[in-house]
Amino acid sequence: MSENHHVLLLDFTDRESCRAAFEDAEHLPGLRQSAIVERLADGTLDFPVSQVRGAGASTVGAGVVGGLAGLLAGPIGGLLGWAAGTALGSAAENRRDTDGGAGLIVLSEQVENGHSLLVLDVVETSPEPVDRLAERHHVQVRRIPADELAARVKQARRAAEES
Repeated sequence: MSENHHVLLLDFTDRESCRAAFEDAEHLPGLRQSAIVERLADGTLDFPVSQVRGAGASTVGAGVVGGLAGLLAGPIGGLLGWAAGTALGSAAENRRDTDGGAGLIVLSEQVENGHSLLVLDVVETSPEPVDRLAERHHVQVRRIPADELAARVKQARRAAEES
């Protein structure tokens, strides 16, 4: 089976249905991140809920590895190694979170007034689980290749820097 990394968009006219689908999506295979983008009737954007699967794992893992490596230099080395590893892991997570937020901002232009958009970052081995989720909630799925969205985010950043 081949894997496809996609950002999936499910558009809802009912906020409660979108939140129910968000809860339902929590157990999708290959789910990396999920979020809801809402545009209120007056055009105001809201990002009421999001989750990142494995949040904190990079920080903890890098801290443990750094601490163990530092123990070769003694207890102080262990402490310094742990601190350095934790800082590097935290920086990696911060970068992922920043990129995810930028992606939501780019996608927000696709949310109509009064609608909620469920955004799922998924590595799919099969489209069936998400297609079933969409069917249960009576919405359509739009799939955007993750690298295409990343290019759009990069282009938006470049445009913002030039302004």
